[in-house]
Amino acid sequence: MKIEKLILCLIFLASLFFPACAKSKLPVKDLTIKTADGREITVKAEIADKADTRAKGFMERKSIPDGTGMLFVFESDQFLHFWMKNTPHPLSIAYIDSRGKIRDILDMTPYSLADVNSTVRVRYALEVPQGWFKKAGISEGDSLLLD
Repeated sequence: MKIEKLILCLIFLASLFFPACAKSKLPVKDLTIKTADGREITVKAEIADKADTRAKGFMERKSIPDGTGMLFVFESDQFLHFWMKNTPHPLSIAYIDSRGKIRDILDMTPYSLADVNSTVRVRYALEVPQGWFKKAGISEGDSLLLD
């Protein structure tokens, strides 16, 4: 009994001093991107579809493996503006319209407060480790297959 209380106390203290331990997990989904030459590439993406999860994004994450990412889902088409506040890992972002077409792919600088803007109204943004789109052969004009 005392050991269980001690363990719970240590977990609580760890959550105070190491907030990453306390963060809630976002749902993860396998997304498929179809390239212009017909290849289908899968990325395992966390889904940020609420204002609070979109605001947090990949902040404080030091490591994001290739083949993984975060899909930001918005309620309507709009010009999107992302930045890298408190984000140490370099990222690339794809802005994707409501039909799934990738309209922009841009690189983002760790910790930068500069806006990285979509050039057209879009519904989604997919962040991945910087350079992953290029390594995977994914370009503007390719499509995210939507359910």
